[in-house]
Amino acid sequence: MIERSKVRQAEVSDEEAGLRLDKYLAKALPEVPWSHVFRLIRKGEVRVNAKRAQGSLRLQAGDIVRVPPVRSEPPPAADAPPPSKRVPVRLVEQIRSCILHRDEVLLAVNKPAGLAVHGGSGVSFGVIEALRAAYPEDDLELVHRLDRDTSGCLLVTRKAAALRTLHALLREHAFDKRYLALVVGKWDLGKKRIDMPLRTDLRVGGERTVQAHSSGKSAISDFRPVQFFGNRASLLEVSIKTGRTHQIRVHAAYAGHPVAGDAKYGDAEANAALGKFGLSRMFLHASSVSFEWPRGGTVSLSAPLPPDLAAVIDALASAPRTRGVRGPRVPRRGGRSPAR
Repeated sequence: MIERSKVRQAEVSDEEAGLRLDKYLAKALPEVPWSHVFRLIRKGEVRVNAKRAQGSLRLQAGDIVRVPPVRSEPPPAADAPPPSKRVPVRLVEQIRSCILHRDEVLLAVNKPAGLAVHGGSGVSFGVIEALRAAYPEDDLELVHRLDRDTSGCLLVTRKAAALRTLHALLREHAFDKRYLALVVGKWDLGKKRIDMPLRTDLRVGGERTVQAHSSGKSAISDFRPVQFFGNRASLLEVSIKTGRTHQIRVHAAYAGHPVAGDAKYGDAEANAALGKFGLSRMFLHASSVSFEWPRGGTVSLSAPLPPDLAAVIDALASAPRTRGVRGPRVPRRGGRSPAR
């Protein structure tokens, strides 16, 4: 029998402070699908302190949330088949095997390339959904994000208070996030800081596209050469001081050395040539993250280079040093050159 709940005025507790409104509502209405939760928020049926609010709003202790009435069915019988939208067991086990670190408040995963960090935009499940299925007792939230095609170290908190702390560190640029990137051509710029704003609000053909432009948001990336492979490619360590969408990929292309295998901002001819060395995807890996925990002590986590990317490095290192491809100089936008 379908029943309709009553309107509730719920007060946000100290433990719940810092949760996004959509996540809070999903916990308050566990039998309601996420799509319906978002619909309730969009229609304005959910209020915070008597005002309409976005699902991304971070709640504060003492906030009053209007939880609207919803229709719900009783839970299925114990022998009922699992719902089709349940996270596949294979995905849950895959993510379990990728866990690098887990303590009382923090969890780190070596995210596989090709897997989104969360569901949406045609993707049913991502890393966070798999982790929530694996650890339903935890209050898991993403600290930051990685592109779907980027592998490496991804941080997730187990408590709302930890999420607030780490977001504050991110705002203060107190995180040291380092990546390994193989770029096209011989990087002849030495240690290089690229301080170039990025426009992240553009769409081309309906697809999100980021561009280097003086009217964009501040974006700073530090590039350091690690290994050269003739004129074919260069392995770089990249440290980012900001976390803009596609930041490393756009800054590398802006410098004239796009990330190898990048189909969006890279060079198709160069990518094809590097494919002969086993490169089958974008070579960008989040290798480490470290920060000073406010309660004392340094947290330092690292993710080893995946076997497929390590094999590319080995193949390039053993190849004859002949003249190879070099990425074209990408026209710079916004009339501003990288900082030297």
